[in-house]
Parts: sequence; C-alpha cells; structure tokens
Amino acid sequence: MKTIKHTLLLVTIFMATSCGNNWLDLQPSNAVLTEESVKLLSEAEYSLNGIYDKMRSSDAYTGRLVYYGDVRGDDMQAVSESKRTGDYYRFNFTKDNGPSSHWSYLYFIIQNSNMILNQIEKIQITDDQKSYKNDLVGQALALRGMALFDLTRIFGYPYTKDNGSSLGVPIVKELSGINAKPSRNTVAECYAAVITDLENSITLLSDKFIKGKINKWAAMSLLSRVYLYKNDNTKALEMAEAAITGAEKGGWKLWTNKEYPTAWANEASASNPGEVLFEMVITPEESQGKETMGRLSSYDGYDDMCITVSFYHFLLEDPDDVRLKLLSFDGKKYAYVNKYQPQGDKDIMDANVTLIRLSEVYLIAAEAAVKCNDNDKAVKYLDAIVSRANPAKSVKGTTITLDRVLDERRRELVDEGHRMYDILRNGQTVTRIDIKDSKISKTRHFAAEEAMVFDWDYYKIVLPIPKREIDANPNMIQNPGY
Repeated sequence: MKTIKHTLLLVTIFMATSCGNNWLDLQPSNAVLTEESVKLLSEAEYSLNGIYDKMRSSDAYTGRLVYYGDVRGDDMQAVSESKRTGDYYRFNFTKDNGPSSHWSYLYFIIQNSNMILNQIEKIQITDDQKSYKNDLVGQALALRGMALFDLTRIFGYPYTKDNGSSLGVPIVKELSGINAKPSRNTVAECYAAVITDLENSITLLSDKFIKGKINKWAAMSLLSRVYLYKNDNTKALEMAEAAITGAEKGGWKLWTNKEYPTAWANEASASNPGEVLFEMVITPEESQGKETMGRLSSYDGYDDMCITVSFYHFLLEDPDDVRLKLLSFDGKKYAYVNKYQPQGDKDIMDANVTLIRLSEVYLIAAEAAVKCNDNDKAVKYLDAIVSRANPAKSVKGTTITLDRVLDERRRELVDEGHRMYDILRNGQTVTRIDIKDSKISKTRHFAAEEAMVFDWDYYKIVLPIPKREIDANPNMIQNPGY
C-alpha cells in the first residue's frame, strides 16, 4: 500500500523542515529523526511535534478534514463549482479522481504514532520522567485513535447503518514494512481499535492545558463523540459528563453570551482556556497558506463556502440568538460564518482552528441522555447551550426530543465539520432545499439531483478508496458503487 509504506520516509522530511514558535521547537530545525534515532524522551516529543505539524496542514485539520462534513450536508455549501469545496459539495468524485489527501495525511499520523509508541518503550527513564513519558504515550495513542476514527467515518459507512459490519479501513498498529498489503477491517473493528486507544490514552495524558496539544479532557471528549457515533449512549453520556466535570474543575468553561461573538479570536491559554479543549495553532511563521478555514470561510478571504438559504431562515427563527452575530455578509450575495477569527494581529488565514470545544461535549451529553431516556440530564446539558445563546430562552420544564438536540447542534456547531455525520449516523435524510432570500440573493444550490436528497444508502456518502491504494494493494477492496 503505497501511501502507508512510504509514511516513515515522510517523517524525516517533516522533522527536517519543522520550525517556528518556541512551544513547538525542542531541537534545531535541521535535526533529522528516524526510527532508530528516537532514543530520548525529548526526541519522542520532537517526533510528536512533527505529527502536530502535519495535522496543521490545510489538507488536514485546518481545512479539508473540517469542512468535509459541512459542505456535504444541508446547512453549508460551496459558493460555486470552481471553489475548493465545490467537488465535495457536489459529491463529484469517482474511483479514478477521489481525493487521496484524507487517506495519506491520516495514515501519516497513524504510522508516526506507531513509530513513537514502538520506540519510546525502549527508552530508559528515571522515576521523575515517568509522568513525562506517560503523557507522550498518551498523546500518541489519542492522535492515532483520532486519525483512525476520521478515516473510518470518511471511508466507511455509519456504524448505526449495519452495526459496523461494512468495511472501514485497515487498522495499522505496527510499523508497516515496504511490502505491507493490509486488508480493510470492518467499521466495528475500527471503532473497537479507536476506543481502545482513547481509553488507554486517558489513563496517561496530562490533565493540564498544553497549547495546541491534546490532553486528558480533550481525549475524553473525543471518546464521548466516538461512543455517540457508535450508539453506545450510556458510555457516551458517562464520558461526556466526566469530561465536562474534569475540564471545568481545571478552568475550562462555556463562553458567556457576551463573550461568544468575539471569543473565537482569543488566544486560549492556561489561565484562560475558555471552551478550547483541542485546537490547531497556526502562527505566521508556520502559516499553512490561504487554504485554511479562516480564509475559506470569509468573504475577506476566498469566500469559498457559505451558509444555505434554508439554514439562514432556520437561524432567523430566533432573531435574538447570539449566534446570528457570527454571520457576515458579502453585500446581498452570500452569508458566511465568522468562527475562524484571527488571534491578535494575525492574518485571517492564520486563525487557529478549534477541533474539540466544550459546547460540543454538552450537546453530546444532551443527545446521549435523550437516547438513554434521562430527560433531567438532557434538559440540564441542552439548557446550558440554549440559554447561553439567548438568555430569554430555556428548555427547563420540557421533554427533550432527539430532533430538538440535533437542531441545537445545527445552530451551535455549524462550520465545525459535524452536520452530514449528525444526520446520517441518526438514520435521517439530508435534504437540500433551494429557496430564495433577498438578503443573500446569489445563494443557490447547484448540486446534481441525486445529491439534493440522500440518506445513508447513497453510496457517495463515503469517499472512494484512493486509486493509487487500489492499484498498489491487491488486498484493498473499493467501496460499493465506485
């Protein structure tokens, strides 16, 4: 499998070119690390920094891997066919032209996490280095689990469609040799591997704020998301509640109604982490270029993706909802979501990208509580988000339904990469409605008819396995329909 077998060569390139802010640099930027040279914990940390560096690419977690789930849903769309998000929005991929970056970047994370996990156990440490080592191992496990989860939901059908019996992606937990030709595991097997990695990481990770790096509360939050996707709602609720409790004791908190419109531009810190549990930190010195979420989501940038008219009307059902203040307008053409606000005097293309936010964990808890028939907890966690958005609103004294929680997820998590997944994992239908509004008069759907209304039986809700993987590996099976 070409992408996987060449990944260890890539780590050398990234370690050699990584440079920039001081929280990232542990060694000179011309240092070259290989599998054999990771003999100190500092070298293992330097290797981890290379993984984070790769994750910050606009082809990964500051761009494509984020907007993928939004422009393929019903609340956001590409502005036009020629935009970077256009092919994703139109489901315009075949077995011959499917994008390979999702596969290659995520397997880079997995392979280099494997390298760290393999080598770090050989390093002799002192007693006072144990917690340092544990945190490094925990980070590698959490990032490996995160990458496998995203691979599975991009290339595999929702777990809830067939209880995970369809094909996911190859599970790679060892360093792959040049001749490795792994087969695809089932979605259920992939979920089991993800859960094992995240559960193990939680016992090792630091519970402190570490700028741009995953910690215990972020891993717990991610695990609650995985459980929710798997429909293991009891565990999703338990994990989400534990993450909320632990994070809030550690200083994290929901932004207030007053803070909300501009909090996205704050630089999260140990003294004021806000809602940011895990983010991709971009600096001007390590700019990822003009393809990041900040530029793509703004009319001051590439104005690449906008909200749909139907979603705009949905938001207007409550004119006093603070989240309306995040919308920006390009005349009377399009409306954009202004969540990727630059920190300080940075350019918008260097805005940090939050991947796990405390509000999402509240909504996970609310959804899982509904599915566990625990209305008291559903009210508790949903009301925190509803009343923050509009202090005059509350869900107290009501019976919370799944649709009510999913509606709140739409309002709260738009442009953060969740919408298509939320619809399909719940067995619902994506319905793109083409209506008019003079406020955003140029906004029109332009997808083919088959991509206007679809559910989890539409074969294109998963991407094709990249052609080069199919060509290089006789054991690799293509997704149905391609």
